[in-house]
Amino acid sequence: MKNSLHEKSLPSRLEDLRRIAKALSAAAALLLEFRSCPAAPEFKSSGDPVTAADLATNELLFRMLPSDGDGWLSEESKDDSSRLGRHRVWIVDPLDGTKEFVAGIPEWCVSVGLIEDGHAVAGGVSNPATGELFLGSLETGFYVRAARGPKQVHSARDRALVLASRSEVKRGQWTHLENGPFSVEAVGSIAYRLACVAAGFADATWTLDLRHEWDVAAGAALVLAAHGDVKTMDGGPLEFNRPIPRVEGLVAFSPACQMPFENFPSELRRCGDAVMSTRASRVGHA
Repeated sequence: MKNSLHEKSLPSRLEDLRRIAKALSAAAALLLEFRSCPAAPEFKSSGDPVTAADLATNELLFRMLPSDGDGWLSEESKDDSSRLGRHRVWIVDPLDGTKEFVAGIPEWCVSVGLIEDGHAVAGGVSNPATGELFLGSLETGFYVRAARGPKQVHSARDRALVLASRSEVKRGQWTHLENGPFSVEAVGSIAYRLACVAAGFADATWTLDLRHEWDVAAGAALVLAAHGDVKTMDGGPLEFNRPIPRVEGLVAFSPACQMPFENFPSELRRCGDAVMSTRASRVGHA
């Protein structure tokens, strides 16, 4: 029965992936045009930068992705609560890593996730600066187009590689892990980090900071499509399309990773305790 349902859903999922790939290609071309003529960013009330490139790409993706009955959630769109009653919801970050985009660091991407009944079922991430494309779904598996391959990357290092948030590293949140049993590399976009983990370019990534669903929906779908593992910090599954679309930290492991989640709680808890202590201190001084 399960195989029969899979066969029936496969054509529609392939159509979803075709739509995602086409939208990512158009978005990548548009962003490369903006990169050739950079403009100064503006800043939101949160302090995060936003550029004309973010907004134009958001409009493009909104035209190309949703069909009748689909919901929409994007960093650059006003949230519409009608999405909560939708079976299918597109969760999008048109430009994840705006700081890196502005600074000319090739760690930004377009992130497109498809959610069904709260679960990340398909997604795509495109890094136009490197030409990498990551695409996948639960039904079809995972695909990557890149100059590097996981076997090549694994053979070039002698221990596990964990990708860390560039901002978290700068704030000192990873300092206590410098002598851990793995190497740490700072990378800007969390969507790109998750895609790299799905592809086996790194063994794991995690974040202890609050994230929005649009930051991680596509990346989570890719890790799951590649048969990797992605969880909340307490070991539970990620759920999407919630009234408050936030994720309180996550951890993801590549399919080939030899570091199971169960081996890491103590390290993660210490890091999490430090973050929570910092948050409490900020609140106390507000």
